[in-house]
Amino acid sequence: MVNVRKCAMIGCGLVGSSAAFSLVESGLFSELVLIDANRDKAEGEAMDLSHGMPFARPMEIYAGSYDDIRDCGLIIITAGANQKPDETRMDLVKKNVGIFKRIIPEIKKRQCEGILLIVSNPVDILTYAALKLSGFPPNRVIGSGTVLDTARLKYLLGQHLRVDSRSVHAFIIGEHGDSELAVWSSANVSGVELDHFCELCGHFKHMETMQRLYEGVRDSAYEIIRKKGATYYGIAMAVRRIAECILRDEHSILPVSSLIEGHYGISGVCMGIPAIVGSSGIEKVLDIPLSEEEQKKLQASAQAIQAVLNTIEF
Repeated sequence: MVNVRKCAMIGCGLVGSSAAFSLVESGLFSELVLIDANRDKAEGEAMDLSHGMPFARPMEIYAGSYDDIRDCGLIIITAGANQKPDETRMDLVKKNVGIFKRIIPEIKKRQCEGILLIVSNPVDILTYAALKLSGFPPNRVIGSGTVLDTARLKYLLGQHLRVDSRSVHAFIIGEHGDSELAVWSSANVSGVELDHFCELCGHFKHMETMQRLYEGVRDSAYEIIRKKGATYYGIAMAVRRIAECILRDEHSILPVSSLIEGHYGISGVCMGIPAIVGSSGIEKVLDIPLSEEEQKKLQASAQAIQAVLNTIEF
């Protein structure tokens, strides 16, 4: 029987440990098991987090093994090699697919009926790998997709327009990587079309500004890695948000990575497209309105992902 309030974190590096901390702060779960190839690392992280429990909601945190995931409602995978400066997420493919070929069969062996949340990069490729290697139904395999990229766009737009980023409604979709695209055609600020809102704020050079903001989103990971070595806080908060949607059965719409079949003329790849997320995972992938140019860019992004998938044997 699945315990929806039990979560496993596979991978206790910077992303995994930051995500674990974010989940502890959230109070969403009553049990958190940390699994890592380096047992000492998992034990150290579990001890460190547990020592803060007097300041948090009750939760059992411990280092465990794959046997502990049998009844997990949510299994989060952050394990994998880190992205190096000037290395694209796609450059990580061979290393991290190899790691997944060791991890996913262990999960499958335990016949877990929980939801898989993939965070390791390149997330779209690894979400597809997890789907193929696990045999799970597509709704139960979710990637973090472009949830963080979308948050970055909303933040930058909020800064530019001097409004709360939570009032900005815009998506980054496609690959979580260099071929991702911003959906400007439906972007708005609390229902006001973005172009019109910009003019209300005295901004008139829309195309130049939108391109600059898009590039800021697309290239932000490279800049952060160059400055501090890795990105982990933003994605940790994104993981928490996705976990909230699942545990609380929110039916919220997030641009997570999931299997795309027939949307926008795309099939057979996992990529970030807005979807309704709830207790069963992916409830429904949405066909949000796209301009003709945006559809072409999305199809090009899918082709970039497919080209990499074609080089991998599952």
